[in-house]
Formats: sequence, structure tokens, C-alpha cells
Amino acid sequence: MAGESRRRGHMGRGHGIQPGEKAKDFKGTIRKLMHHLSFYKIQMVFVVIFAVGSTVFHIVGPKILGKATTEIFNGLVNRVSGNGGMNFERIGQILLLTLVLYVISALFSFVQGYLMTGISQKTTYHFRKEISEKIHRLPMAYFDKTTYGEVLSRVTNDVDTLGQSLNQSATQMITSVTQMIGVLVMMLSISPLLTVVALLMLPVSVSMISLIMGKSQKYFRGQQEFLGNVNGQVEEVYAGHNIVKAFGKEEEMIRVFEETNQKLYDSAWKSQFLSGMMMPIMQFVGNLGYVGVAVLGGYLAMKRVIEVGDIQSFTQYVRNFTQPIQQIAQVANMLQSTAAASERVFEFLEEEEEDQTAADTASVKDLKGNVSFAHVQFGYRPDRMIIHDFSAKVEEGQKIAIVGPTGAGKTTMVKLLMRFYDVNAGAILIDGYDIKEFHRNEIRQMFGMVLQDTWLFHGTIRDNIRYGKLDATEEEIIAAAKAARVHRFVQTLPGGYDMELNEEATNVSQGQKQLLTIARAILADPRILILDEATSSVDTRTEIQIQKAMDTLMKGRTSFVIAHRLSTIRDADLILVMKEGDIVEQGTHEELLEKGGFYAELYQAQFEKTTNCA
Repeated sequence: MAGESRRRGHMGRGHGIQPGEKAKDFKGTIRKLMHHLSFYKIQMVFVVIFAVGSTVFHIVGPKILGKATTEIFNGLVNRVSGNGGMNFERIGQILLLTLVLYVISALFSFVQGYLMTGISQKTTYHFRKEISEKIHRLPMAYFDKTTYGEVLSRVTNDVDTLGQSLNQSATQMITSVTQMIGVLVMMLSISPLLTVVALLMLPVSVSMISLIMGKSQKYFRGQQEFLGNVNGQVEEVYAGHNIVKAFGKEEEMIRVFEETNQKLYDSAWKSQFLSGMMMPIMQFVGNLGYVGVAVLGGYLAMKRVIEVGDIQSFTQYVRNFTQPIQQIAQVANMLQSTAAASERVFEFLEEEEEDQTAADTASVKDLKGNVSFAHVQFGYRPDRMIIHDFSAKVEEGQKIAIVGPTGAGKTTMVKLLMRFYDVNAGAILIDGYDIKEFHRNEIRQMFGMVLQDTWLFHGTIRDNIRYGKLDATEEEIIAAAKAARVHRFVQTLPGGYDMELNEEATNVSQGQKQLLTIARAILADPRILILDEATSSVDTRTEIQIQKAMDTLMKGRTSFVIAHRLSTIRDADLILVMKEGDIVEQGTHEELLEKGGFYAELYQAQFEKTTNCA
């Protein structure tokens, strides 16, 4: 059942927001993001100072250059009229001053860019750190209903999108607003009338931007959502490519992927098309402003209201005024991506966590391993109970086998024992203490697990065994490997205990993987063992080796064995027979066969199957 739940979570689609849906709380998400940025408020203050300084020095330049244009124009007029020539010294001074201003502006821009890059990278670093820590605090129920690819997308795509857009948009917003205000002041200082003509284009720009933003927001949300779905499907198919090929489902997988990819394409195309419309529209509006300024400016220069150099300066300011509007439009576009990515990250960080602590704590130090199930009732959903009334008593050091057909609740009982889930009614006791009286982390340290699905991480064999006890000595690691009957095999490998296992541990066999996980459990030295029979996918010779290693592991420890092959649990001290969530029989192998009940039927069915196969 655990395997089924896990696979459903692994292969299912994400449970995120439906396509086309707008951000649930755009303002709230930006507010939360601002709260995270407040940790860098000192750096942000300097970013603002240097950004404003860079913009101000840049804004002053065109007006000074206009004076140089006026000097050149007046010099030409004087030469034509015979009243003198150009004042090259004055022109040189103006150009030198302009150069100094632009150099200072560039230096300020460099410093603020350096600071903002540091802030954005630190923010994404902390988001990834928070997500990583959050993963370990989430309950098992979350992973049973969420795909691996969906969680992976939060750590990679969403955080990357957040970091990139934050780095660009924050500084751009500061400089654009400063530039708009500064340019407006300089334009008014040259000619209020020309400024009014230029500003007439602003309402047109704002209305167009607002219209496009309103339509593009939902598509950006859909783009992020379907990107997570595509990642999830790619990860799932890659992990199970052997199964896909074995069942000839390549075309079906391609079809499913193309459907999701098409949805991603549609949402991405619409969002990028709408955002791409902003720049051409803004350029068109800006060109209309140039025409108005050129016509009216020429008229005012003829009337000697302004000078020729002022027209050149004002034309530059018009461009510098429409440019920040375009940049703000781009920032607004990036904010859609930022909000969509941030909302998904915050949704994950705000998921309900597993309660790790207990109010009245008991110590696990002196526990022996006596376990009692007292009228346990449980359902993954309150309206659908799968364990109705489970009661059993287990003595210290006993080997308890849990048997029953698929869906009977065998693995669910193990999940309850380790507090991956809490019972709906009844209690599970260890040495008389309700397991709810222990911290979850402490109670789980009492258990060692060897499951059907072996888990070895990318690293050396030594590191994989040491995972059971991180401070283990070399002697303890080797002793655990010998007890698990894997030491001799490890010595034959290139590098021995230092050999690197690849990501899927495909450079060792399934049986060898299992022996390594048993060595890990032996090193951990737990009081209670949980064994999900690990010999179903190996040959007979390897099965015997694994069984001997498991016998060594179980010696002197309370052990719960989820049995699929009934022939392997004949020596169990107690066999619990489950059916539809209840214990229907319990006793030793001989006692249950004598009863001729449900266990006898299961055993006889397996015996007949084995005989027929032989």
C-alpha cells in the first residue's frame, strides 16, 4: 500500500493552479517578497542611493550637451554674419563636463548593479534553503499527493525565475521612476509648453500597458504551472523508462507529453506575445511625441522663445522620458513572472507542516521495544476508514509477521507505527507510552527499516552504510558489512568501500543494494525493525544471503515483517493476518494452519502456485 501511494504521488499530475487562473493574491505575494527583501534593507538603501545618483548624473547630461549645440549654432551664425567665430574653449569645457558626468553615472550604475546582484542571489539562496528545510518538515501525506517534478519545479524553475526577474526589475524600477521624475523637471525647465505636448502621449501609453497587463497575467501563471507539469512528466518517464519500454507505451507517453507541452506552448506563447506587444506600442507612441516636439520646437525657436540647443536637449529628454515608461512596462511584465513564481514558492513554504514535538514528552532512552496496538482506527480520509479495529500485543525481541492480501492495511500499520500518520482513534503504545508522547524525530530513531524499494544515494559505499550512523568508525562500518554478508563483495569492487555509486546505483545488483541497506540498518542498531520483505526481486541464491543477513539483523530486536511469501515467516513468534483493515487471525504458523481459516487459504494458494510453477 505504501508503494501504491508513493507511486500515485510520483506518477500523478501536479495539484497546482488550473490553467488560465489568475494569481490568487498578487499584492499579498509582492508584500511577502518585500518582507524577505527587508532583511537586506541596508544594502537596498545603498542600491537606491547609487541608482538615483547614476540616473541624476545621466539626466543632467543632455541639457549640458544642448548648451554645446547652442554654442556651435551661434558660432556658425556669427561666422556667416562676420561677427566672429566659434568659442572652441567653451565647447571643450562643456564636453569635458559632460564626459565627467557620464563617467560618474557609469560608476554609480556599476556599484548598484553589484549590490543588487548580491541581494537577488542571497534571496534565491535563502529560498532554496527554506524549501530544502521545508521538505523535511512536510508530512508524508503531502508527498503522497504531489509529484516529485512539481516539488522540483519550485526549487529550480520558480526560484530561478524569481531571482532573475528580481535582479532586473528592482533596479530598473528605481532608475526608471527616478529618470521619469528627473527628466520631467528638466523638460519643464526648458519649455512647459513642449512638456505638455510630450505628456499628452502618457495617458495613451498607460492605458495600453494596463490593458496588456490585465490580459497577460493569467497566461504567465499558466506558463509557470505547466512548466512544472512538463518537468514532472519528464522526470517520471526518465525514472521509469524501462517500464515504459517493457509495456510498449512510448507512443502513449509521447502523446501525454505533447498534450501538456502544447498547453505550456499556448500559455507561454500568449504571455510572451502580449508582453512583446508593449515595446512596439511604446515606440509608436514615442515617435508621435517626437513629431510634436519637432514641429512645435521649431516654431518656438523661430520665435526665440527657446534656443536651438534646447530643441536637441528636449528631443533627448523625450526619448529619455518614454524610455523609462517602456522599462516600467517591461518591469510590470517581469512582475507577472515574479508574482507567479513567488506565489508558488510561498504556497509551498506555507504548506501545513508535520508537528514534530509533543506536549508531554517521554524519553526513548530506556525503551525495550514492547509494542501494543489498542483498537486502532485510521483512514487517509476521515470519511473512508481503511483500518477499523486493530489490536495486538508484541513482546520485546519478538518477530511479528503481518500478512494479508494487497490493500489489507499492512504497510499502513507501519506508517502509523512510525507516526508518518496519526491514528484517528485508539492508540499505539511502546512500553506503555503512547507514541504521541514522543517527539516524532526521536521515536523514528528507534526504528530501522529495510524496504523492497532500496534507496542508495550518489556517493561512496562507505557513506551509504554510514548513513545509519554518521559518526561510525571504520571498524564499525566493516563489522556491519560483514554482518550483512556484503563485506567480501565490496572488497572485490574497484576502490572497495570508496567506490562511488551512481545516481541510480545501477553499478551494483538489486541483491547487493539490499545487502547494503541491511548493513546500514545493522550499523544504526535500532530497537525495533520494520522489514518489507526484500527478496521478491532477486534470485534464490541471493535470497538466501539476504535472508541470513536479515536474521542477523533481527536477532534480539522487536521486528515487524511485512510478508508476501508466507514460506519465509514460518518461524515468526506471532503472525497477524489482516483483511480489509482488521486482524482476522493471529497466532503462530502451525496454529493458524490448524485453524484452517483465512491464513490457511492464503498459504495453500501460494503452495499450489509454487507447485504448479515447478
